[in-house]
Parts: sequence; C-alpha cells; structure tokens
Amino acid sequence: MIILTVVLGVAVLLLAAHFFSLRRQLRRIDKQLQARLTEDKYQPLDVELLNKDLNRLTATINKWLKQEEDKGLMRIRDENHFKEMVADISHDLRTPLTAIKGYLQLVGSEELSEKQKEKLRIAEKHADELGDLLEHFLEYSYAINAGQTLNFEKVELSQLVADCLIEAEPLFNDKGLKLNFETESFAYADLDREACMRLIRNLINNALQHSPSDITVRIYTSINSVTIMFANAVDCPLDTERIFDRFYTSSKKGSGLGLAIVKMLAQQMGGDAYADLQENILSIFVVFSMSVDN
Repeated sequence: MIILTVVLGVAVLLLAAHFFSLRRQLRRIDKQLQARLTEDKYQPLDVELLNKDLNRLTATINKWLKQEEDKGLMRIRDENHFKEMVADISHDLRTPLTAIKGYLQLVGSEELSEKQKEKLRIAEKHADELGDLLEHFLEYSYAINAGQTLNFEKVELSQLVADCLIEAEPLFNDKGLKLNFETESFAYADLDREACMRLIRNLINNALQHSPSDITVRIYTSINSVTIMFANAVDCPLDTERIFDRFYTSSKKGSGLGLAIVKMLAQQMGGDAYADLQENILSIFVVFSMSVDN
C-alpha cells in the first residue's frame, strides 16, 4: 500500500511538472506572438519542451506565419508595380491629351465658320472632360494604393474651406453660381492638411459640375464633431446609398470618382461622409472628430 501511494505521488508530481511546463511553453509562445504583432519581429516560434503535440502545433503555426509573410511581401511588390504602372499610364495619357488640346487651340485661332466653331467647342469640352476623368482616376488610384503616412495637425476647418472657396471663385463666376458660405467662428480637427484640401476641392468640383443653381457651404460643430456640408440642387435622380461608390453616376456628367475620393480621404483621417436628398437638394456631409485641444 505504501509503495502504491509513493508511485501515485510520484506520478502526480510528474504530471504536475509536465502541466506547468506546458503552461510555461504556451506563455512563451504567446509572448513571441505578441512580439511579432507589436515589435515587427519575424523570427519563427520556438519551444523548449520536447512534446510531440506541442512541437507539431508550433511547426504548423510557423508554416502559417511564413505563408502570411510571403503574401505580405508579394502584396508590397504588387502595390509598387501598380504605382509604377499608374505613373506610366499618367505619362502615356497626359502627353497625347496635352497635344490634342494644343492642336484644338491652334484650330481655334484660325478663321472658322460658326458651324466649325461649334464643333470645336464640343471637341474642347470632351477633351476637358477626359482630362478631369484622367486626374480623378490617377488621384483615386494613388490614394487607394500609395499607403502614404498622413501628417496630422490641428486644422481650423473654417479658414481652410474659405481658402479653397476663394481659390475656386472664378469657376463659380464662370458658371454664374452664387455661393452661400456659413460658418461658426472656429472649428478645429486633427487632420492631414493636404489630404483635407484635396477632399474640399473634390466637394467643390462635384458641386460645380452638377449644380444648376446656387451652392450652400456650411461648417458647424457639435459636442464632439466638426461637419462640412455642401448643399446644392440636382436635376436628376440620385441614390444616396450608392453616391460614394466608385464610378457611380446617374447622368452622363462626371466620372463618379470625386465623391468616392471624398469618402476615402475622410475615412483615412478618421472621419466619414454621407449624403441626404430632400426635395431635389443634395447635401453632402463630411464629419470629423473635434480636436481634443479645441
């Protein structure tokens, strides 16, 4: 009986030692995985315990991690290749488009009949639309694939929007559109200034392109947010659930990329964009969190 008790005691001690050793190895594996997540370490996992099942599990995890690393490297190579391809497309398309516009200007300087002038105006209009489409495509492609680091700073949105509107004033005058700009005294948010200017310019271009009448721009704040609102009349039906989708357009005007770029840039800066349509008045809202130092 004593011998059996001793044997059982030794067995319990061995099992307890093995159990605690397994726990220690699992904590070791967890620590290594945490290091890979937080410190960008890519060493394979290792264990000290000679346990067949644990070793098999560790080998499987290492195999999966290696596959994910290979996929990541391939994705980076593909993105770099894509950016190079976009740059090449940019050059290949911009060069002949510039030549086309140049020749159209030369034709316009000659003596033309009214019928020929009208045809020339149509050709120039389509050349300008192609140029806008090209710029939107390149901007969208770059923004979605570049993976650039945003430089956040405290931005006063009222002044930034006002500067962009002043910059676009000749375009409003050319189209005979009246601009109503309403803002609170200060509206701060932590944003990337360059990305935010691109967002605002896309909102302006969208309103200029689609509005048959006056445009209202409003900046206002709530307890924790700052909102930019662009509102204008529209003369065609719109699906506000799809208006930010790539290439969505309800008419023959525009590429459908301008508002997709707006939403993407807003989300990259921690905000969002949504639309509302009431009695043929389309309102685009871009919302950002208010600066904590405000």
